Amino acid sequence: MPMPWFLLSLALGRSPVVLSLERLEGLQDAARCSPGLSCHLWDGDVVCLPGSIVSAPGPVLVPTSLQTELVRRCYQETDCDLCVRVAVHLAVHGHWEKPEDEEKLGRAADPEPEEPRNASLQAQVVLSFQAYPTARCVLLEVQVPAALVQPGQSVGSVVFDCFEAALGTEVQIWSYTQPRYQKELNLTRQLPDCRGLEVQDSIQSCRALPWLSVTADGDNVHLVLDVSEEQSFGLSLYWNQVQGPVKPWWHRNLVWPLEPDSVRTSICPFTEDPRAHRNLWRAARLQLLPPRGWRLDAPCSLHAQATLCWQAPGRGPCQPLVPPLPRENVTVNMALEFPLLKGHPNLCVQQVSSWEKLQLQECLWADSLGPLKDDMLLVEARGPQDNRSFCALEPSGCTPLLSRASTRAARLGEQLLQDLHSGQCLQLWDDDLGALWACPMDKYIHQRWVLVWLACLLFAAALFLLFLLKKDHVKGWLRLLKEDIRAGAAARGRAALLLYSADDAGFERLVGALASALCQVPLRVAVDLWSRRELSAQGPLAWFHAQRRRTVQEGGLVVLIFSPGAVALCREWLQDAGPAPGAHGPHDAFAASLSCVLPDFLQGRAPGRYVGAYFDGLLHADAVPALFRAVPVFPLPSQLPAFLGSLQGPRGPRLGERAEQVARALQPALDSCLRPPGTAGMGRGMGPEAGDRT
Repeated sequence: MPMPWFLLSLALGRSPVVLSLERLEGLQDAARCSPGLSCHLWDGDVVCLPGSIVSAPGPVLVPTSLQTELVRRCYQETDCDLCVRVAVHLAVHGHWEKPEDEEKLGRAADPEPEEPRNASLQAQVVLSFQAYPTARCVLLEVQVPAALVQPGQSVGSVVFDCFEAALGTEVQIWSYTQPRYQKELNLTRQLPDCRGLEVQDSIQSCRALPWLSVTADGDNVHLVLDVSEEQSFGLSLYWNQVQGPVKPWWHRNLVWPLEPDSVRTSICPFTEDPRAHRNLWRAARLQLLPPRGWRLDAPCSLHAQATLCWQAPGRGPCQPLVPPLPRENVTVNMALEFPLLKGHPNLCVQQVSSWEKLQLQECLWADSLGPLKDDMLLVEARGPQDNRSFCALEPSGCTPLLSRASTRAARLGEQLLQDLHSGQCLQLWDDDLGALWACPMDKYIHQRWVLVWLACLLFAAALFLLFLLKKDHVKGWLRLLKEDIRAGAAARGRAALLLYSADDAGFERLVGALASALCQVPLRVAVDLWSRRELSAQGPLAWFHAQRRRTVQEGGLVVLIFSPGAVALCREWLQDAGPAPGAHGPHDAFAASLSCVLPDFLQGRAPGRYVGAYFDGLLHADAVPALFRAVPVFPLPSQLPAFLGSLQGPRGPRLGERAEQVARALQPALDSCLRPPGTAGMGRGMGPEAGDRT
């Protein structure tokens, strides 16, 4: 029975370990204790009344820990029930009190022990057991000889056989003494179902269900049922969600019989499967909750840890900030607070999976506070007696400000300390151990360029004098220089990042032809076809993050090129259909980018940052998902002038001739994609469109 991988991998998990159980004969409960102790089990159950805690009059026996073991209670050879054996470990609690006259006179105690101190200890230990629909309480009397009575020492244990329980249920066990001298012990256990036991033939309820196994074949999951002719059963697929409201649309009852208290078993074979976790991470996203809150949104529970990090401008890694937010487990779909005083665009949140792999990174304040700043992060450490030290966070580590290192922070150490003491730095975090400060570096960058500007002014003055002396010759030279400057400015046109799905080799050639033609407009084009080495080194997600950040910061546009494969991927992410056919390539930036592109559209940040495009004849306009129509979507080449105008912006040059050049460059590659299979070898003169290519 093939099922979509995304649905089942979110709902299923691994199988439990198979257990072999000891066999007990008969219906009678029993108790036994460690050597040296004597114990007795009261007949019948007792009422569970823990009562309040009282003071111990002297040494008393108290339970210190609980242990459980699964056994079988059998009535016949093939008629057994699951049973829980409980062991209670006991210790001596409290001391004998000295007589008041001994304490007043300060005399040593009588070397001959008194009678009460030689007596054995006796305790009544209660075991309370709850497992729906069963609830029981039993009473065990335990006696410890005087030779074993040592305050604070363990004396042994008493074992009870046993509490019957249903397969797959959760059991809760409490233990305390009567009277009660301390808080009761408690223990919760999840019992296995039939699949986790080597007793299928001896437990009758296990023979009522078929055995199910799950195998994965590519993007499909196969459910295999081992069913005998006399079995009557049902099968249900469901979303096993611990947190948040129930999502009934993920539940699909295939043939489940609607009988009360029917015997059931469940299997979750993909809990530790990396492919299932990748599906979950693709659907997860980080969200900022003003003023300093955040939340990890995910369809179900994720085993992940979060930490704050500092992202400097450029391609360097985001450096973790351990003091303000140590790496800790994250609960999805729950609002969390940053332990910060102020926000900063360079502060980011990293989500790390249980495999120590970075899954998500978002600089949550980048949209509200602007792009990344060239600020220096100072780390203040506070010691005893108001002893403070400062270091600057750099890619090589935290550099002490007053050191002789050859880094920017070391060279500007004294100036940065002066800025800090004069209140020019922004305090991001503060506690008893230290603080974090963000100090602007703009003025030091400006000082560096002062001499350069002076040299440029002197050079301009010299050129002006030369112009006055040799006006005619300089005129021609200035005309050539002006043309070169215009050509250089045109070459540094607006940035454009092309994202597409690599459906086949022909479509990749078509996108490559479009990218090459846009470079002649001119535009500064980024496309994964030209960055294979960077994609292999960084991975598609990291490469897209860097390119998107640079494009948005420079005022450029991200171009989403829609194709049948891209539309299928978008629908898969929007959970309207199964996954797109075919595996994603190792350099498929479009599939990796959807985790960031979709939140921009869902939260209304797409207009002004994105445009869409598709090629005439390869895709119909109605096929583009409605979510992406919030931005202009252009068919190419029929609307090339409008498309180029959107990329160039309102200050771009005239595009009439440029649009014709781009259309001519696209047409051969587009015709190749539109040509039916098997016609690749035909001559150019064949077909109705031959005249258009001459």
